[in-house]
Amino acid sequence: MKITTTLAALKGASVILIAGPAIAATATPVAPQPPAGVYTIDKAHTSVTFKVSHLGFSHYTARFSRIDGQLTFDPAKPAAMTVEATIDPLSLELNAPPAGFHDQLMGKGWFEAAQFPKITFKSTKVEVTGPKTAKVTGNFTLHGVTKPVVLDVTYNGGWKANAYDGDRVGFSARTVLKRSAFGVSQGIPAPGTNMGVSDDVDVAIETEFAHGGPAAAKK
Repeated sequence: MKITTTLAALKGASVILIAGPAIAATATPVAPQPPAGVYTIDKAHTSVTFKVSHLGFSHYTARFSRIDGQLTFDPAKPAAMTVEATIDPLSLELNAPPAGFHDQLMGKGWFEAAQFPKITFKSTKVEVTGPKTAKVTGNFTLHGVTKPVVLDVTYNGGWKANAYDGDRVGFSARTVLKRSAFGVSQGIPAPGTNMGVSDDVDVAIETEFAHGGPAAAKK
């Protein structure tokens, strides 16, 4: 019995010794993580879209296309990270808008872009809620009014500078705000009805931040 047990153990050990290197070779390598630093928003890979209920029939969707910002990134201290962004309200993009509708939204009762040419967000607190999630509180300014807003943020990943690109990180974020809190009350339905455009605005952000250029090729 002892001889049989010993032979079985030796056989098992042999399998491990033979298969071990093969298993290790097929394991997914861990990509180098992006380093700490000040990252600049990648405008080509950033969008801010929002949805409002239209008459209760659909969620009308629009987006802003001119966005600037920067991120102080530190994977070792996520609660210490900061982010700020600026949106040009004139960059509002609409699906097949009626003639003059964009100008109407830029005018009185809506964005009033001539008087308030910037929409801004500047973080004040980061509360880590999971391995890749956080609640980011910040001062949000719209229509000349500044109020705290909380973004539910997901870190989608990133990489360290390589032969093709610099350091890069990506995030998704969402929040819901009431436009009336910022003085934009035009067209809000009367209580108990859907006749108009909702006070609630569902905001979705997709963004990437970049730092530096491609890594120098090894000789």
